[in-house]
Amino acid sequence: MKQYSKLDDITPVILTFNEARNIERSLAGLTWAKNIVVVDSGSTDGTLHALKADPRIRLFHRAFDNHYRQWRFAFEETGIATPWVLRLDADYIVPPEFVKELAGLDPEAPFAAYVAAFEYAVLSNKLVASLYPPKPVLLRMGRFVTTDLGHTEGCKFTGPTELLNTKLVHDDWKSMDAWVMSQARYMRLELAKIEGEPRGLRDWLRLHPPIMPILVFFYCLFGRGLILSGRAGMLYVLQRVAAETILAVMLLDKRLRHPPCGPH
Repeated sequence: MKQYSKLDDITPVILTFNEARNIERSLAGLTWAKNIVVVDSGSTDGTLHALKADPRIRLFHRAFDNHYRQWRFAFEETGIATPWVLRLDADYIVPPEFVKELAGLDPEAPFAAYVAAFEYAVLSNKLVASLYPPKPVLLRMGRFVTTDLGHTEGCKFTGPTELLNTKLVHDDWKSMDAWVMSQARYMRLELAKIEGEPRGLRDWLRLHPPIMPILVFFYCLFGRGLILSGRAGMLYVLQRVAAETILAVMLLDKRLRHPPCGPH
């Protein structure tokens, strides 16, 4: 029975846009990979130089419109020949113990995907907790369909999924300027999604500002214990509050400019 002793049946897939501060750390955890697919959406920093220096990388270029179409292109139009893909963001770090678990997976298992939880770090300072959810990362080709989830993408699977025992690390070193710009773009997409099809309590809270930013502050700081993570924890809390505040500001601005019953 063939095992993943050489991990030859897995192709890591990464999206990039001005990831010079992240990409080399991400690639450092992929020394085992024979081929890596990267889809870049117009980087102007040192990202492309780092990518072109690695002969294992097959580099594709596509203008960014949303994550759903970008990932669908990466999975379906880059000529991936392996039965599995490892879906990575450029700010993910793949620890050796995670690779060891991948190498021991049974290829005959019935799973369509494996899900990973995350350790969250801020400038290499690991936090006691975060709001970052577990995600499907190891996907069996032909057993999933990429879906649109607003500011990000999702997957629908034909078959069961399984949670991995080891975790990936999320550690984004991009500048705060880049972070603010990306959050504005993400929240614009998120607002369109929740206004068009609100789902559950979270979306209801977001549609009634300023409830969500206030709740996120207290929940992260005390409910998740991030007050114990010092300055890194406080930065994370304020980032999450800022993201929700951006969405709330966009919503209130839209409602003032376009009242449902006309101006008063």
